[in-house]
Amino acid sequence: MPKQPLLQFTGKSIYCAVADVHIDPWMPVGRAIITHAHSDHARWGSQHYLAHKDSEPILRLRLGQDINLQTVQYGEKFMINGVKFSLHPAGHIIGSAQIRVEYQGEVWVASGDYKLENDNFATPYEPVKCNVFITESTFGLPIYKWQPQQQVMSEIDDWWAQNRADGKASVLMGYSLGKMQRILKNIQLQDSVMYAHGAIYTVNERLREAGFDLPELTLVTKETDRKLFKGALILAPPSADGTTWIKKFAPYSVGYCSGWMALRGAKNRRAVDQGFVLSDHVDWPDLNRAVKETGAERVYVTHGYTSIYSRWLNENGIEAAEVTTMYGNEDENEEEETVQDASAGQDAYQEHKQELDGAVNADKDGSEL
Repeated sequence: MPKQPLLQFTGKSIYCAVADVHIDPWMPVGRAIITHAHSDHARWGSQHYLAHKDSEPILRLRLGQDINLQTVQYGEKFMINGVKFSLHPAGHIIGSAQIRVEYQGEVWVASGDYKLENDNFATPYEPVKCNVFITESTFGLPIYKWQPQQQVMSEIDDWWAQNRADGKASVLMGYSLGKMQRILKNIQLQDSVMYAHGAIYTVNERLREAGFDLPELTLVTKETDRKLFKGALILAPPSADGTTWIKKFAPYSVGYCSGWMALRGAKNRRAVDQGFVLSDHVDWPDLNRAVKETGAERVYVTHGYTSIYSRWLNENGIEAAEVTTMYGNEDENEEEETVQDASAGQDAYQEHKQELDGAVNADKDGSEL
């Protein structure tokens, strides 16, 4: 009888049958280990949750204060039915973790979402050696190569400064959990008062209450004097784009932070004044580097450009397969925007298809496995 895989991809989750534990289930289960607090990986309804301690404030905010939640530190080992588990830094957002699973000498790692660049807020990513690696491929095409973080932050600083000089408000859009904390930790703060949409204000305050070092934000309300917005920075989620809420800041300039801003199609769909290419996922070179550093003999690709990336791995000597999961939309309130941007990404694939097919056989830009 063939040996049962240590982790299986089911209709509910990434499942460890020996321990009867589900990783990032998208349906309610008995016991769930959560990689991070984005809503496509942390869903309501399970009986028991386990996650890294830094995820607790947002998990309780989003799933309920009374959830049955156990937290652990990075590297802390715990046993469930003879299976050894531990959590390791993923660098994606605050509290994000890779789940290491070991049983009878075999090691699997479920990475969740991750990035290699240190954002000065989340604990930086650490590679974990394993036999089998489960990876995302959100930006798993050779056209995605990020600029250094500080370069992007300097672009944001310059945009805000120019808007101030022009008497405009600067409305900066990005995900409320992850992107906004990264921006606040790395831009040059030009004002003591920064304004925020309720979605971002709530996440920021919950993290500040938990003891994390973040600047204080001022909530935008109906009563806020509109004269105060002139030259100010206002932080907003993508879902605020095109709503009546944003009109109160006129005259204003809109900036949008996302890895999708690397694509002409995404910029055109959003019609923003300034796009900043900033992602909390790995780009093509770092994706290949991460896979190589695990030493894995087999790789499963869960979401993103799964077919082309798994094919790339197979043709470069690493056994790989794409699998179907419910991951990919990081915030349910921003799902429509994420789908629109992903659609632009598919357009980019078709536009560059011949080039990308060639890259599967020989990466022209020098990325190696």
